[in-house]
Amino acid sequence: MSADPHLLATWTRGWALTRGAPAPVLDAGAWRVDVGQPEQIARYVYAEAVEAVRDRAMRIREPHIFLKVCADAETVRPLLDARWVVQPPGFVMTLAGSMGPADVAPDGYRLEIESGPTVFVRLVAPDGEEAARGLAVVVDGRIIFDRIITAPEHQRRGLGSRVMRALEAIGRERGGRDGVLVATEAGRALYERLGWRLHSPYTTAVIPG
Repeated sequence: MSADPHLLATWTRGWALTRGAPAPVLDAGAWRVDVGQPEQIARYVYAEAVEAVRDRAMRIREPHIFLKVCADAETVRPLLDARWVVQPPGFVMTLAGSMGPADVAPDGYRLEIESGPTVFVRLVAPDGEEAARGLAVVVDGRIIFDRIITAPEHQRRGLGSRVMRALEAIGRERGGRDGVLVATEAGRALYERLGWRLHSPYTTAVIPG
């Protein structure tokens, strides 16, 4: 199973925008993002598990350079030597249609929106602490969602869904149609309840520092 290369290119551009990273560059079959952070120097994003992944993995010697491949871990692992550690699974997910109207903040919570090229939405708890947050940006008519997080003590209250719908509403005002994101295993269940569908597995590997 692999990803649509055009969809992946759009998502990668959106990811770089939400993280303040340079625009992706096509590099020998992968989209390379020079993230420039100590914990992530760069990432190479592949639409499928091809021999180019093996070639890249052999050439990389430094830690904190990530390989991201749209295939399951069982397919990617044989392309890597023993230096590489495969991280917990991820999932490229897409949304066709709407998650529904944006909800008001629950009693006691306050919805805050910072609007720029990237939209930042958060829910603030009655004690002033951040309870949930998320980012989104529109690229080529798609709404790219990123960093959807709910603090552990505020989970199971529908806060993540409210953040997602608020981001979607703003994204649609900006011309966005379908949605794209990469989910964790835990996040996948939330997104499926909101109407998202699996597009491809997403395997991450890195040489640890």
